[in-house]
Amino acid sequence: MQANPRLQVLGVLIGEWTTVGAHLMLPGKTFHGRATFTWLESGAFLLFQSHIDEPEIPDGVAILGTDDAMPDAVAMLYFDVRNVSREYRWTISDNVWTWSRDEPSLSQRMVLTIAEDGQSIQAKGQMSQNGQPWESDLQLTYTRVS
Repeated sequence: MQANPRLQVLGVLIGEWTTVGAHLMLPGKTFHGRATFTWLESGAFLLFQSHIDEPEIPDGVAILGTDDAMPDAVAMLYFDVRNVSREYRWTISDNVWTWSRDEPSLSQRMVLTIAEDGQSIQAKGQMSQNGQPWESDLQLTYTRVS
């Protein structure tokens, strides 16, 4: 299989990461976990797996890909241990990777700023439920392990 050239911009993510974070809905808790990014089929897709040691934050997996018929359509299909399945759209520009979904019951967006040296990522999530104002969601710091 050949690498998908439109995904190569995400190559900076490949590897293992530790995560530390917080969530507004769980005040006073600090979450610790890990994440991995690996190529599937020699780079045809990107696999993103995440685990946080706290039971309130679900383990999840996502596959990122593209659609040639829609040059701006880059998708992330997500699934987690709660049996939740979602589709997000993503962009990356100037070391800022963003994914989002706009659904009436639950809209979400995550902005991940990748450090210039590629050794850390600051992730800031927001959500809007049932058309309400945006509020803070999961916040994470990724630190590269390998």
